[in-house]
Amino acid sequence: QVQLVESGGGLVQPGGALRLSCRASAKIFSGNTMHWYRRTPGKERELLASITSDFRTNYSDSVKGRFTISRDNARNTVYLEMNILKPEDTAVYYCNVYHEGDYYWGQGTQVTVSS
Repeated sequence: QVQLVESGGGLVQPGGALRLSCRASAKIFSGNTMHWYRRTPGKERELLASITSDFRTNYSDSVKGRFTISRDNARNTVYLEMNILKPEDTAVYYCNVYHEGDYYWGQGTQVTVSS
């Protein structure tokens, strides 16, 4: 069964950091580009960062310079290192992959940035 499982969310103060992880089943991870999205109530889902199987990355302007996406192909895991967090980064964060004609999503992990 295809699975994506995110972890690492939590409550952090403004200016703090968190590292999110998303472990994928090998079938959908290998050779595919992985993405991180977030969703805030009342807003559209936002694509934050992407990483190809050969480690090329792309970022949205809203997180460029603060967030870093990486992947460990041996562990079928993609990461999102988030630094200098702001209250507006509060959201549910999801990883995503497109594989053989379908989009797959994890259950999401809540990140709350508040003092």
